[in-house]
Amino acid sequence: MSNYYLDFEKPVKDLDNQILELESSQDPNQADLKKLIKLQEKRTAAIEKIYSGLSRWQRVQLARHPNRPYSLDYFQYYSPDFIELHGDRHFMDDPAVVTGLGHFGDRKVAWIGQQKGRNTKENLHRNFGMMRPEGYRKALRVMKLAEKFGLPVITFMDTIGAYPGIGAEERGQGEAIARNLLEMSGLRVPIIGVVIGEGASGGALGIGVCDRMLMLENTWYSVISPEGCASILYRDAKKAEEAAEALKPTPKDLVEMGICDRIITEPNGGAHRDFEASANELKTALLEELDQLSKIEPDDFLDNRIQKYDKLGYFQESA
Repeated sequence: MSNYYLDFEKPVKDLDNQILELESSQDPNQADLKKLIKLQEKRTAAIEKIYSGLSRWQRVQLARHPNRPYSLDYFQYYSPDFIELHGDRHFMDDPAVVTGLGHFGDRKVAWIGQQKGRNTKENLHRNFGMMRPEGYRKALRVMKLAEKFGLPVITFMDTIGAYPGIGAEERGQGEAIARNLLEMSGLRVPIIGVVIGEGASGGALGIGVCDRMLMLENTWYSVISPEGCASILYRDAKKAEEAAEALKPTPKDLVEMGICDRIITEPNGGAHRDFEASANELKTALLEELDQLSKIEPDDFLDNRIQKYDKLGYFQESA
């Protein structure tokens, strides 16, 4: 059971505590066992009720759950032979993004994923999943390597944004992201982008240009976080819930806008409650998408991406 609960999960927390108390009993009797079964049934019903009616803001909070699976969890589960590649060959390695090669089913693929930490020490090492310029350049190096050997590229997005520090700006943060957008647009191999948690701003977009965009059910993807939007529009970050409704950043919203191509269902209560089930659901979808994309000729990827992104947004020509 999860040891971290969001505010709207309080009914589940209370039931978990009661279940844990009964399960830790040294000498349970028949009445205790019956009570335990009833509590477990009640817990399942409570989770179904809570998660069947999540607001956009609650889904944003769930995407940030500290127990959610991160990129490395998926990479190691999918590719036992995963080999991590480090460094951008210009400045240094960026631990905020994990890149490497490995088998995925009967294919070899290039994995690229933003990585957060599980505790303070890990988060400091991973820079809270905020990539620096060298991270984007490392990702691009691996993409070009994948293109050279004809390997599909799968990117996992999970970041609150690119790192806004002075050093990152001095080393060309904006240029590094822009370069990735340019190079990914013309990459002659399939690219699948997957939002597994938070997909914020150019920080996610820097590895997000793709042929197919997949999103796990309890994730979000937007030009800015709800708190950032609220600070700008309402001068009050506490109005993040209101901003989330205006931004419409959830998978369902983005499918309607034509940005997200496919929503991956999560287990009842979120991916962190059953990682294996969630990972298998995503694996099935990824293999299906790779099968379809493998039929595309290398020279057609650029034109297909132009058509895909030209459909986004709305504009009207003036007289």
